[in-house]
Amino acid sequence: MEVTNKMTMLIDDLMDESGVQFGTSGVRGLVNDMTDEVCFSYVTGFLQYLLECKLTQKGSKVAIAGDLRSSTPRIMNAVAAACQTLGFDPINCGNIPSPAVAFYGLEFGVAAIMVTGSHIPDDRNGIKFNTPNGEILKADEQGIRAQQVSIPKQLFTTHGQLIKDDYLSPVDVTARTLYVERFISFFPEKCLQDIKIGLYEHSSVSRDCFREIFTSLGAKVTSLGRSDAFISVDTEAIRSEDVELAKQWADSYDFDCIISTDGDGDRPLVSDEAGKWLRGDIAGILCAQYLSADIVITPVSSNSAVEKSDLFENIIRTKIGSPYVIEAMQHASEAKAKSVVGYEANGGFLQQTNIELDGQTLVKLPTRDAAIVALTIILSAKRQKQTVSQLVAQLPKRYTYSDRIKNFPTELSKKVISNLSSAPHNINLGNIKNKFTECGEPISTDLTDGLRITFASQEIVHLRPSGNAPEFRCYTEAETELRAKELNEYCMTVLHEYIQ
Repeated sequence: MEVTNKMTMLIDDLMDESGVQFGTSGVRGLVNDMTDEVCFSYVTGFLQYLLECKLTQKGSKVAIAGDLRSSTPRIMNAVAAACQTLGFDPINCGNIPSPAVAFYGLEFGVAAIMVTGSHIPDDRNGIKFNTPNGEILKADEQGIRAQQVSIPKQLFTTHGQLIKDDYLSPVDVTARTLYVERFISFFPEKCLQDIKIGLYEHSSVSRDCFREIFTSLGAKVTSLGRSDAFISVDTEAIRSEDVELAKQWADSYDFDCIISTDGDGDRPLVSDEAGKWLRGDIAGILCAQYLSADIVITPVSSNSAVEKSDLFENIIRTKIGSPYVIEAMQHASEAKAKSVVGYEANGGFLQQTNIELDGQTLVKLPTRDAAIVALTIILSAKRQKQTVSQLVAQLPKRYTYSDRIKNFPTELSKKVISNLSSAPHNINLGNIKNKFTECGEPISTDLTDGLRITFASQEIVHLRPSGNAPEFRCYTEAETELRAKELNEYCMTVLHEYIQ
């Protein structure tokens, strides 16, 4: 998109014109659409919003970091250009995880911006925004979208690219150091002694930080699968090749587990000793348990083992997305609970309150983080003298499976949800009607985000239209992996019949 013929524009209009749209905590789009001018405009809108809300002032620092995508250096330069133009001091924190630059912002009370597309392919990228109080919420998004921004045309070519490519200062390692030290100072010295870990590095921006954290705590770390080219690793929809790689590595080495993250290091991958990846919502339970959390916040799509485990005083369910988890954590912490944490089905773990454990304090970090999940699971297994698989086996036997149908019209999705909300037994459709008889009758429904039906068998079907794409997602839960997958396949057939 070219917007060089406009001197001023509304961010809300820019979303439609550029194809670069708001998602969770920021914007994402195709790299070709994320011209320097478009990125400059979004950052300008964000900073103007902070000034409007008196959350910052001109002359303040703005922390900037990025992942390892090929387009990230260019976009980081555009972010720095916008900061300088508006009178801010951009700090180049380099290539570090999203939670690391967010933590820097929280510690110093400054805005933080992360250039990353997380787990999506290299032909796409994104910009995550953090106010001095943490990542932006839905109300902040609306405030940014309402900004009218002015773009100095003389900074750009006719194709929307910056003329200068040197707005970024040399890398300041403070943010990286703070993040690494957060874990090293909290956990006991050499607590990972004799633990053998495989570190699946691929193109994760957290790979070097992880190596330093885990080796500093005494673990023997073996690097695996490091890549100079970007690889889109999704912790919620794990690629078949990553499933196979983990099994091969587990067979070839004597690892206690294998660890990894997505591209920007805010979602973990943790395997057991056999190379089987844990689901994120199971990993989240184990992390919260180790930290002795009182209140746990998690989206409605997460595995119900968290309730059935009876490990926590209170569990609060939210809509899907970290802004909703964060809002619920904020409300819970206002009630002066001892410790409030959250996690998502992708494994990202959020900590709303400081946690005191073994005489040490883990300072709060209310944004998704991956390192804390891997550390606490490994230490839980070591303390109990168990393998990771034995640790997982202690939880209630609940398994989840998810899938989606692309190109499912949004209006049809809404119609399906509406019909089934009023009569959930109508899920028994067409030629698969008898497939649901084993579930028994629907005994409850939850409309927090889509429609979640619980049957007499305690099996669960959760149908949810995507919030930003014409897709229909289905999550199923049962007592065995096979049954959860089987139930999901039945649901996919039902949804395909709706289209037909």
